Amino acid sequence: MTQELRGMRVGILAADGVERVELDQPRGALQGAGAKTEIVSLHPGEIQARQFDLNAAGTFPVDRLVADASVDDYHALLLPGGTMNPDQLRMDRDAVQFVKDFMASGKPVASICHGPWTLAEADAVRGRRLTSWPSIRTDLRNAGAEVVADQEVVVDGQLVTSRSPADLPAFCAAVVEQFARAHPHPIPG
Repeated sequence: MTQELRGMRVGILAADGVERVELDQPRGALQGAGAKTEIVSLHPGEIQARQFDLNAAGTFPVDRLVADASVDDYHALLLPGGTMNPDQLRMDRDAVQFVKDFMASGKPVASICHGPWTLAEADAVRGRRLTSWPSIRTDLRNAGAEVVADQEVVVDGQLVTSRSPADLPAFCAAVVEQFARAHPHPIPG
């Protein structure tokens, strides 16, 4: 186990309907590299996870409400997918503002599958090169992104994106590598 992310605090913005594996695997990679992660969501308690969008896949406890979260609380942000998860996030003013502020801060952001929908809603993909699940690529292009279809992982400055759960091994490795480049400074608390 490496510790290149020791002292880094990563917010994971997720809502009901999050694709379990797209939260679990990157979170495990981040924690394995020494990062502390917190699930930030729309409501207190727990969020419902899904498998392939259709099957119930347990719950995750919510650590903080997005309405109470600040970009200053985290060194990096993870946006997992699942169809219902980003669809809810992009309709929540606080979640969209949190993502917009994160992108404006220059801190690293990683998103997989349907996760970039929230980035599009935050007007944070214009002029960016990224990838996603095929069904949202037109939305991303319409929001001004250059969409890449044939790469497991696309890195554009602070932004790391992947297409699907099949890309998780490459995505997790890229996320740890890119987040490590951020050289975190400890955040009090």
